Amino acid sequence: MPRYPFATIPLVLLASAGLAGCLMPPPELEGIGFREARFQEAQAMHDWRACRDEGVELDRLAGQAASPARHLAAARVLEGCESRLGGEAAGLAPEERMRAYGLAVQARLKGGDAAGARAGLERLRAAFPDRDLYFDDGTSFLDTVGAVLAAGAGAQRPDGSANIAAAVDAELRRLARWRRG
Repeated sequence: MPRYPFATIPLVLLASAGLAGCLMPPPELEGIGFREARFQEAQAMHDWRACRDEGVELDRLAGQAASPARHLAAARVLEGCESRLGGEAAGLAPEERMRAYGLAVQARLKGGDAAGARAGLERLRAAFPDRDLYFDDGTSFLDTVGAVLAAGAGAQRPDGSANIAAAVDAELRRLARWRRG
């Protein structure tokens, strides 16, 4: 039996601390990794914004030309921006990204692709749960587009809890009356 068992405990702790210090990267290398990650995020957002600007311009031109095909092209560009964003910047600028997603959904709708708009709306909801976009009058983008897409598919008009503009609600009611005959 050892004579001084408690004397070895401080030595073991001291040796462990010394080894742990050897395993830690020097502070200057830790900063390089952080800076490199921030640079990659900034570069990814820069590329995303350039792509988004191209899609917004395509959508603007599509509106001027009243061209469904151009609206669909704008939607594809905007959707591609998001899909190319990558994991390093997926949590950045959620409001900007939501607006671009919303514009892509609207462009699909204007282009006559209701199924694509419906799928885009579901991707928007999945990518940004518990978040919404709001029009200038305070109405919900998700509720409004969801109601329009549901009415286009022949589904019932949403109940009064949907946050949609009065004009849209009135038009959906009118459509429902015409369908009932």
